[in-house]
Amino acid sequence: MLNYILFDLDGTLTDPGIGITNSVMYALKKFGIEITDRTSLYNFIGPPLMYSFQTFHGFSEEDSTQAVKYYREYFSVHGLYENEVYPGIPELLHELKQRGYHLVLATSKPEEFALEILRHFGLYDYFDFVAGATMDGTRSSKADVIRHALAGSGIQDLSTAVMIGDREHDILGAKETGLASIGVLYGYGNRAEFEAAGADRIIATPAEILTCIQQY
Repeated sequence: MLNYILFDLDGTLTDPGIGITNSVMYALKKFGIEITDRTSLYNFIGPPLMYSFQTFHGFSEEDSTQAVKYYREYFSVHGLYENEVYPGIPELLHELKQRGYHLVLATSKPEEFALEILRHFGLYDYFDFVAGATMDGTRSSKADVIRHALAGSGIQDLSTAVMIGDREHDILGAKETGLASIGVLYGYGNRAEFEAAGADRIIATPAEILTCIQQY
């Protein structure tokens, strides 16, 4: 029986498209790279930033580290708030709490930023524990974030928890740590990547999350 629901943040609870792409554009511009089509940067939404700069733009580890610093210059002041909560999410979180579920955030975003976003958009009080990446990169992979969330929430029976996210990294992180997973199609992932990653369930809307959870 499920007692703990682990949620990703970007693309699952909120749509961060404008803030993240503006921050990436700002960082890339520092390297002389001009981006005019922000949709080409949507693959930055979800994975750790170091991975994204190295994978999608071929940056070295040194350049990626500097790019992340530039990204955070913009994101910490502006990008955090260039964001919006998906319709139906506050109602879903309220209903889950009313039904006695423990809600946990597990995001690759630095914990400090995640906390500020939750507070700014009125979602913080729904969560029993917030797990994010560290600024220094010592905790950055989704699996490491999930392990931190499990430990911080005192979850020992993995059958009582499920991970919900919108990218393959959420699904792969869940599998690595022994959790069931639900992929949501309203974010920035797609059915093909969820199926390839081995998602246990795939749903289309926030409204379907409650029904899906009750089926476990």
